[in-house]
Amino acid sequence: MSGADNPAFVGTDDPSLAADGNRKSTDLHQNGSLALTTMATADVAAGGPEKPPVEREKWDKGVEFLMSCIALSVGLGNVWKFPSTAFRNGGGAFVIPYLIVLLVVGRPIYYLEMVMGQFSSRGSVKVYDVSPIMRGIGIAQMVSICVVIVYYAATIATAIRFFIASFESPLPWASCDVTWTGLNCVNSSNTGPTPAFDNSLPVKTSAELYYTHSVTGEGLLTEGEFGVPDWKLTLCLLFIWVAMTIMMIKGIRGSGKVAYFLALFPYLVLISFAVYAFTLEGAGQGLKYFITPDWDKLLSADVWKEAVSQCFFSLSICFGGVIAFSSYNNFSNNIYRDAMIISWLDTFTSLLSGSLVFAIIGHLGHLTNETDYTKVVYPGSGLTFITYPDALAKFEHVPNLFALLFFFMLLTLGVGSCTGLINSVLTALHDSAPRLKSWKTVCVIGVLGFGLGLLFVTPSGSKMLDYFDYYGVQFVTLTSAIFELFAFCWLYGIRKLTRDIQFMLNRRTGFLWRLCWRFVTPILLIVVLVIGLVKSQRPGGIADVYHVLGWCIYAGALVPIPLWAWFAIRKRTETTLKKRIVAASKPLSDWGPEELDVRKRYLEFCSNYTPMESRWTRLRRVLHRNDKTYRVSV
Repeated sequence: MSGADNPAFVGTDDPSLAADGNRKSTDLHQNGSLALTTMATADVAAGGPEKPPVEREKWDKGVEFLMSCIALSVGLGNVWKFPSTAFRNGGGAFVIPYLIVLLVVGRPIYYLEMVMGQFSSRGSVKVYDVSPIMRGIGIAQMVSICVVIVYYAATIATAIRFFIASFESPLPWASCDVTWTGLNCVNSSNTGPTPAFDNSLPVKTSAELYYTHSVTGEGLLTEGEFGVPDWKLTLCLLFIWVAMTIMMIKGIRGSGKVAYFLALFPYLVLISFAVYAFTLEGAGQGLKYFITPDWDKLLSADVWKEAVSQCFFSLSICFGGVIAFSSYNNFSNNIYRDAMIISWLDTFTSLLSGSLVFAIIGHLGHLTNETDYTKVVYPGSGLTFITYPDALAKFEHVPNLFALLFFFMLLTLGVGSCTGLINSVLTALHDSAPRLKSWKTVCVIGVLGFGLGLLFVTPSGSKMLDYFDYYGVQFVTLTSAIFELFAFCWLYGIRKLTRDIQFMLNRRTGFLWRLCWRFVTPILLIVVLVIGLVKSQRPGGIADVYHVLGWCIYAGALVPIPLWAWFAIRKRTETTLKKRIVAASKPLSDWGPEELDVRKRYLEFCSNYTPMESRWTRLRRVLHRNDKTYRVSV
C-alpha cells in the first residue's frame, strides 16, 4: 500500500500520534494529506520504491463478481449439505431455525464481509490490519477452509463417479444386484406397490444399496473397520484436483469467466427436477414433513447449532471466500445490491433443493410402506446420492440423459464452491507474500488436497466427513465468527464502519444492520456456541479416543488467535501493557482504500464526516417545513 493515513482515524506505529478517531481537526487533515503527498514525492525522487507493489487483479466486470459469489455461495452447501442436515434434524424442525439464523446472522455477516473486503482490498487474513491483535482469526478460518476444500473435492469425486455410471443403460442403480445379500431390496425403477417380503430384514432401495455397496463400500464394512481408498473414487478425485489446478492457475479473471456457467446452469436442472419430483406419488407427505415444525425439537441445541453451521456453509461466510472475492472489486461497486441478491437467491436454492429431496423421500416412504422416514434412508452425508438417483431411475423417458445432467450439475456446483474457497486461500497467501508465484502455490495446494482427500474416499469416508466437519469446521467457524464480529464492530467500531460504508457506497447504514452487527448476531452466536459445546451430539460410530483427538483439532485451529494477539502486543513499544493492547487493537497506518487518490478523498471525508440522515428524518423535515401557520387580522 502506498501513502499514510490520518492518525485521527487509524492506529499508527508511533504512539505519540494516537488521537481520538472522532476528532474533526483541519490541521490533522492537512497533515494527513501532506503525508500522502510527501511519501509519493519521495518515492518518485528516489526513483520509486525498491520493490514496487504487485498490482492487484480486479474483476473485469461487476457481473463477474456477482456470478462468482453466486457460484461460491450457491453450491454444494445448498444442494448436497442442506437436505441431509435438514433430514438429520427433523425436517420442519430445522427449517424454521435456519430461516431465522439466515435473517439475523447470515445476511448481516455476508454484507459485513463484503464491505470489509471491498473497502480495504485485502484478503481474509490481511483484512485484520483493521485490528492487528485479531489477525489470528483469519488464520483460524484458513484451517476450516482447508478442511472444507478437502472433503468438498471428495464429494465432487463421488458426483463424477455417478456421472460416469450414468452412461450405462439401464442405470446401474435402477435395479437390485444379486451380490446385495442380507437385505430386502426394492428396485428404484419400480413405481408400483412394494412386493411383500416374508422375513423381518430391513427394506432398502437399489439406489441406496448401490451407493453404500458399489460406490463407497460403506455397507460392506464390519464394525471397527476403516477400509482403503476405492480406486475408482481415487481416480475421480485425481481428475477433479487436476482440473481445478488448471482453472486456478489462470487467476481470478479466468475463474470469473467460468462463473457465468457455474452460477446459471444448476438452476435449469433443479427447476426441471422440481417439475417431475413434485408429481411423484407420496411426494406431498414428504413435503409436509419438510415444512411441518416439531416444536419440541426447536428447543434442541443441536438443531440451532446445525442451523448456524448450515447458514455459514450456504452463504460461505466466515470462511474468507466472500472477503477475498470482494477484495478484487472496484472501490465503488454496489455490494449492498449484490449482497441482497445473493442472500435471497441462496435461501431460495436451499429451500428448493430441500423440497426436492423431501418430495423424493416421501415417494420412497410410499414405496416401502414406511411412515418413519428415518428408516427409509440413512440420514447421512450421502443422502443426496441416494434420493436423486432413486428419482432418476423412475424417469420413463431418457433417464440416462437426466442423470448425466444432474450429476454434471453437482459437478459444476462443487467446482464453483471449491474454487472459490481455494481462491480465498490464494488471496491470503498472496497478500502475505506478494512475490510468491501463483502457479507454484496452486500446484502445492492441489497435491496436498489430493493426498488428504484420500481419507474421504475410503468406505468410512462419510464418518470421517462428519467427524472433521464437527470438530474442524462447525465449532471453529462459529468461534471465529464471534471474534470476527468483535474485531469489526467493537474494536474498529460501528461508527467508523458506517462512515466507511457511507464514503464507499454513498449509503446510510440502517438501524437494523447496526443492531444485528453489534448485539443480536454476536449474542446469538455466543449462546449457540456455549450450548452446543455442552449439549451437542457427537458424530456416531467413532471411538472415544478419536473424540479426544477431535477436541484437540478444535483447540489447535483456534491457537492462532491468542498466539497472534500475544505477538502483536509484544511488537508494540508502549510503556504499559494496557497501552500496548490498545495500540495493537487499532488499525495499521495504511488501513483504508488501496488507491492513493481515493485515500486522499477518504481523509477529506473523514475530517468533515457527517452521518447521512434517514429517510424518515428527511421526510419529517419536509413536512415540518410545509406546515405553515396563517395569521388572520380582523
